[in-house]
Amino acid sequence: MRDDTPAESETELCALMVRYQQGEMEAFEELYGRTLPMIRGYLRALTRDRVRSEDLVQESYLQVHRSRRTYDPAQPVRPWLLAIARHVRLSDERRRWRRASREVAGLDALPELPVPAEVEGLADRERLARALALLAADRREAVVLHHVYGLSFQEISRVVGVSEGGARIRASRGMAELRQRLAPGGDRD
Repeated sequence: MRDDTPAESETELCALMVRYQQGEMEAFEELYGRTLPMIRGYLRALTRDRVRSEDLVQESYLQVHRSRRTYDPAQPVRPWLLAIARHVRLSDERRRWRRASREVAGLDALPELPVPAEVEGLADRERLARALALLAADRREAVVLHHVYGLSFQEISRVVGVSEGGARIRASRGMAELRQRLAPGGDRD
């Protein structure tokens, strides 16, 4: 979900974060309300599991609370929050992988990928979800962050820990693959 005007929105989010750092719980409540759709959508797009993503959303905001003193008001809030959500998701994936490697259970089918309403008009929802799900995780993440949430490549580089050029390449290659998969006859996988 894109904000109305990212610069104004970032300024307002920064002010809320500073107030929250100073102990104002009302500021956190407003920050939470304004950023929840972004964090929820980001995690749903990457986990492809609504229940799991809600757990990760709660864990992300718990980490935000624990890390609030580390926020630098000179930096934008959205990439900082998304980096925390990304770290929470990756930690969860590592725990799940370790647990699954110890179990001798069969593989379950992947849950369906929820698609944010903002991109529904691009193609049939089910077809787009399938195409997004087939992208490599790093490319899918860059596409979602840039094309759905409107983050700049510099902001994406901060979130995922790659260079700005690396973020640009991931998003570009992801979109090229997505276009190819959405082209007539391109979704045969």
